[in-house]
Amino acid sequence: MMLGDVSEDTSKRGRTKILADIGNSMVKLAVLSGVRQGMPCLKDRYNLNSHDFDCEGFEDWLMTVAPVSAEFYVASVYEAAAACLETSISAISATRNLSVQKQRVLFSHLPIEVTTEHPEHVGIDRLAAATAASRLAIPSHGAMVIDCGTAVSVDLVSPDGQFLGGAILPGPSLLSRMLADGTSLLPEVLSLGDTLPVMPGRSTSSAIVAGIGFGVRGAVCRLVDEARKKVDAEVDVF
Repeated sequence: MMLGDVSEDTSKRGRTKILADIGNSMVKLAVLSGVRQGMPCLKDRYNLNSHDFDCEGFEDWLMTVAPVSAEFYVASVYEAAAACLETSISAISATRNLSVQKQRVLFSHLPIEVTTEHPEHVGIDRLAAATAASRLAIPSHGAMVIDCGTAVSVDLVSPDGQFLGGAILPGPSLLSRMLADGTSLLPEVLSLGDTLPVMPGRSTSSAIVAGIGFGVRGAVCRLVDEARKKVDAEVDVF
């Protein structure tokens, strides 16, 4: 089964299709409501903490969006959280008489050729994002996808749809935690903000925010520039 087939027979089978993106920090759920211009349309999103499941809240949400039957497609880079989600789904299915099917999404399910040394070891989150970016890119253009979470990844797809690989570095929250864990005096800054940091930082915390904020931005910009050199074509960035 290719991922593009997920949405084809939703109405025929009457089963609510739910996509689960399981990361190191968050479990992101969304109901698939159809396809527009070759891309899935998502609705009724719900997020869970990967390390502290709100099982009751998840059950309430699931029974609201899928009162009769549900089909889960689980893409995970965090096995413990995936197992917890699947256990919760099975428990809800048993106690609420909900018909459920579950399927793990593997790299072989995605309509993209993976040309790295060990395709099976590439995070499914990176491959799924690269697949979407290659679909959205202008024909004859390559695609580059930047994803910022617990880790930051910058990945490159060739104009003919090959996943070429990319770069991975710690994300902002992980960098802040590493600074605090690796030093005796520096605090962990929990609120890094969504706006451009102030430089120079006038306090230890604001200096950390400036270092992480501009550091991640600078690293990503440099990685994008380096990746562009590897493709003999225009590259669309997502």
